[in-house]
This record gives sequence, C-alpha cells and structure tokens, in this order.
Amino acid sequence: MQVENLAERMLKWLKVGGHIFFRESCFHQSGDCKRKNNPTHYREPRFYTKVFKECQATDDSGNSFELSLVGCKCIGAYVKNKKNQNQICWIFQKVVSDNDKGFQRFLDSVQYKSNSILRYERVFGPGYVSTGGIETTKEFVGKLDLKPGQKVLDVGCGIGGGDIYMAEEFDVHVVGIDLSVNMISFALERATGLKCSVEFEVADCTKKVYPDNSFDVIYSRDTILHIHDKPALFRSFYKWLKPGGKLLISDYCKSSKTPSTEFAEYIKQRGYDLHDVKSYGQMLEDAGFDVILAEDRTDQRELNQVEKEKDAFISDFSKEDYDEIVGGWKAKLIRSSSGEQRWGLFLAKKKKN
Repeated sequence: MQVENLAERMLKWLKVGGHIFFRESCFHQSGDCKRKNNPTHYREPRFYTKVFKECQATDDSGNSFELSLVGCKCIGAYVKNKKNQNQICWIFQKVVSDNDKGFQRFLDSVQYKSNSILRYERVFGPGYVSTGGIETTKEFVGKLDLKPGQKVLDVGCGIGGGDIYMAEEFDVHVVGIDLSVNMISFALERATGLKCSVEFEVADCTKKVYPDNSFDVIYSRDTILHIHDKPALFRSFYKWLKPGGKLLISDYCKSSKTPSTEFAEYIKQRGYDLHDVKSYGQMLEDAGFDVILAEDRTDQRELNQVEKEKDAFISDFSKEDYDEIVGGWKAKLIRSSSGEQRWGLFLAKKKKN
C-alpha cells in the first residue's frame, strides 16, 4: 500500500496540469546495485502504471482529479549502452476526471485486455499478436535488408516479438511504440534480461514527433487500420525516414466494392478505417514514397492450429475464451472468403536526395 498512498499524496500536491516524473528499476536488481540482503522491491512496470492511472482525488468543491499517462518507456541510454531494458520511466499529468477515457482506455479495457493479449499470443506464437507470428515476421523482415547499427521504428509494436527478433538477428536498434499500455507492459516483460538493443514506449503515433531523417526503417504490423488520417501519418513516416529508407506495413483492408451492411457495422463497431489495397498504395505514393509492393496477402491459417489445441487452450484460459476466439476467426473467414475483408502487404521506399 505504500506506493498507492504515495501516488494519492502526489496527486493531491500537484496543480492541475502539473506532471509527475519517476524512474524505476523493474523486474530485478541491476548488476550495478547487487547487495546482500537487499530489501528493495523490483516490480513489473504494469504495477506502477496501474497504481498511478487508477489514482483519484477530490477537492473541497467536489471536483474529481486523476493522473493521465503522458509517457512510459525504457530509458534509451541504458538500452543502447548496457542492453538493459529494466530501467523504466513514466510521466503522468494531473487532469480533471472525464467519463470519456479516450481510445487508449478503450484499447486497454476492451480490445486489448491482458487476457485478450495472452489469447492472441497463444494463437500467433510467443511474442506475437499479429497474423503469421514468427514465420511471417521472418519473411517480411527479409525484405528490409537490415544492416548492423541501423535504427528501426516499429509503429504498433504489440508485445514486441518482431522487435526482439530484428534486434537479436540483425544487430539493429529498435524503438517500439504502441498506444496500448497493456501491450507495452508485456513487451517490457518479454525484453527483460535480453542483451539486444530494443526499447519500448507507450506513445500515440499520430502525436509523436521525431526529428527528420531519424530511422532507416519504419515497420508496422496490423495497426494502421485504427488511424483515420492515414495521409498525415504517411507524410510523417516519410519525414522520419532517412533518404533511401524503407517502410513496410501489413494491414487489414477491404474490397473496392461497397461493403455489406454486416461488414459496415463491424467496421463501425471496431472504429476501423479500411481501404482497398490499391487505394492504400496510392496514399503511400501521394505521401512521396516509391511503392515497391502493394499486394493482397489474405491468409487465415491460425484457426486450424487453435482448433487442434482446443483442450490445452481451454485448460489455460476457458471454454468461453475458446468459443470467443474461434467464433471471431470463423466470422473473419466468412468475411475474407466473400472478398470483403482483406489483408494487404506494402513495401515502400523514401526517395534519395
């Protein structure tokens, strides 16, 4: 309860709009501070995130306040110099409580609850919540011609499997960002103890700003369907890439035909912004990219694997979880076989000066 009490006091001390910044060594003690009988508590990052995000206070007038997460990330210097992902920092801001918690809160409380993430990982393989898991990642990353020392930005990194693979196999420095606090919490856990250059941050790609020419590669898997102003995002990608830099995106798409009532309702309920493959590629061209590849890669292999492991899946989760995820996949198969829901792969390159 000591951390919870501290968070409550700090919230009361702050002015509205004020910030809390803190850094913690998570998971286990670092090599720099090993001491016998060390009473220090090394907690997981999601413990701190949960405590501070759930903290609330009320003033004498009855106004309610809470802490809004501004950022949570590995400290880059530790990652680059010591390959240590355990040093995490947070920034919270005091705000007036609002019943509308926004898209981030929706992701973490509805679509990407911790249990849902673990179910996706069971379908796609350890470290992955995207179609194809490690095998598809190897295929797609193989198109990037990564070189040691290059810098990669993964937009919508999920729980970090692809980032860890790139960092370990190609000796590149990977920055993974995701709007979901739950996703980044799992990514940080998966990276603990690794000796590769990968860092993770809770961030909104539509608001994040990087200096021009920062990255050799930008990589994004099944994420940009959530972004409604894709042209603006693609223009940012173009600026962030170095001349000659590559962009690889996989994303859910739709047919060029008018969607059925059922599919239109599904898109609306999910809050997706879907385009056909050709239009998607055109948006990349309009942002300045040379589009190398824009193709339909629709494939739904994972369902068979889940059904083969039905008993083990139910044992680890529940019958309700199994029915929900299999039902969702079968509905997706129907939409895919009818030609309505597609999956596109896009590879583009920034022009050299």
